[in-house]
Amino acid sequence: MKYISLGIVIFIIVFVLLFSVFVVDVTKQAVILEFGKPVRVVKDPGLYFKKPFVEEVIFFEKRILEYDSEPTIVVTKDKKSMILDSFALFRINDPILFLKTVRNEIGAQARLDDIIYSEMRRVVGQYDFDDIVSKKREEVFEEITTSSREKARELGIEISTVRMKRVSVPAENLKKIYDSMIAERQRQAALYRAEGQREAQRIKSEAEKKKVIILSEAYRRAQEMKGRGEAEASRILQTALSSDPEFYQFLKTLDLYKSTLPGNVLIITPDSELFRYLRKK
Repeated sequence: MKYISLGIVIFIIVFVLLFSVFVVDVTKQAVILEFGKPVRVVKDPGLYFKKPFVEEVIFFEKRILEYDSEPTIVVTKDKKSMILDSFALFRINDPILFLKTVRNEIGAQARLDDIIYSEMRRVVGQYDFDDIVSKKREEVFEEITTSSREKARELGIEISTVRMKRVSVPAENLKKIYDSMIAERQRQAALYRAEGQREAQRIKSEAEKKKVIILSEAYRRAQEMKGRGEAEASRILQTALSSDPEFYQFLKTLDLYKSTLPGNVLIITPDSELFRYLRKK
């Protein structure tokens, strides 16, 4: 009888311990409920105790979770429809608020779907189609992330990022988009050609200006050199004349013989001054 009583006591102790001890994994966080009311949160991993039959433990993920939405049709500022396939990364940063507002991850996915979709429609409606798919893609989704994060805080959720996986357009809008893209590229090409022509004209004008300056400078220097040469020639001539006028006259007469006598018929008297040097011995 004694052993039976001891066994019953041990069973009761073990039974109570089983309902008094809980383990928090490194990837989890726990909310302790007392009669259904949240009383505390345990975020650090380890072994913990609770009041048996009075307190209840609910576990939530502490790791980053992924929200993957269905492709959504939105309209841009320039009235073009596009299909956005996006995803978001989030984590539960306030387990008690999370429990009160969405209860579990399924409820969180549903609420995030409403928040992100509404913010995506609002932000995308402020940008043109080309900006979203190319120029300002990062800016657009950073704005969606910021506004969605503010609203998700009310659910005990912290959104890390909202990003686009794929963008497409409805089939009926493809031709309009292609025509718009062709017109835009043609407009850009015309601008580039006009800019090139302006630049070519500017370069040509600069070259003509430099040409005139260079030619004017060359002409000025040539005239200066010619003037100095003529002055030097005149100086040499004057020096020669002053040193031996008779010899200079003799050389000039020889030049005259060379230019007039060969092949020409001249009628002159023998005592002409032209033959002065020929008569001398």
